Amino acid sequence: MTTHIPYDPTGRRFTVEAGDTTVEVNQVGGALRAFSVDGVDFVPRYRDHLPTPAGAGIVMAPWTNRVRDGVWVHEGTTQRLAISEPKTGNASHGLLRFTGYQPVAYAKDSVTLGADVYPQTGYPFHLATEVTYTVAEGSLTVAHRVINLGAEHAPVAIGAHPYFCIGGADTAGLTLHLDAATRFTVDERLLPVAEEPVDEATDLRTPRRLGDLDLDTAYGTISRDDDDLVRATLTAPDGRSLAVWAGPGFDYVQVFTTDRFPGERLAVAIEPMTAPADAFNSGRGLRRLAPGEEWQLSWGTAARTP
Repeated sequence: MTTHIPYDPTGRRFTVEAGDTTVEVNQVGGALRAFSVDGVDFVPRYRDHLPTPAGAGIVMAPWTNRVRDGVWVHEGTTQRLAISEPKTGNASHGLLRFTGYQPVAYAKDSVTLGADVYPQTGYPFHLATEVTYTVAEGSLTVAHRVINLGAEHAPVAIGAHPYFCIGGADTAGLTLHLDAATRFTVDERLLPVAEEPVDEATDLRTPRRLGDLDLDTAYGTISRDDDDLVRATLTAPDGRSLAVWAGPGFDYVQVFTTDRFPGERLAVAIEPMTAPADAFNSGRGLRRLAPGEEWQLSWGTAARTP
């Protein structure tokens, strides 16, 4: 008798938990799929067996956001990446978005997944990457580890593309606070033109209602708290909140609001990034890993449910 296993384009799903806190991670893209505390969702869910929508929760490596025309120059040699975003003619969101990560370690409260970036057209370098999701009650820590396995320096940027919500509250009614003084203006292809002071449409230094905003904006010059963490905070009218923090190395945060997330009238992505868009050409925030060098970074979330 044949047992039919339902097809799931996100691959295997890993569930980790601590007390009343549960996290789900997709094998494809190493993506954060769910984060709930005492039954309250802080990451918007989507239907089972639906491909990961709108980059939800994926790891972005070895670049974040976009590379103009997929073209960049490494030590005098022009590199041409595959155009993965035809509508803008750019290479988008790295090389691991549709990669099936393999489990490295799996425990009740944590899972580590690994995926290599192999030398290929437009990126002739070999990286070993890992992402570890560790849960504590009311919080999640995400740790990234990258090792250059090749014989020459490799340019690298790391980011994550998680969406957030506060279950039971209309996302349009949530406020968002991020103490960032600058933002990157972009052209019609969503590529950076300049870094400028935030303006009325993008200033989040005072909490702003998400329903009043239309953002696909990378922020820089972000203040760090006494613990050297960048923080963005979502708050519901009833006082519940979610803090998204990012440690050293994550010097940029992309905020993206959209009505195209399945099942949501409005969704918001808060994306920790080590570099802004087109860093392979600008060099801004780009890390050049020496052969054998290892790079570790972390970000996470903490929920408050009074």
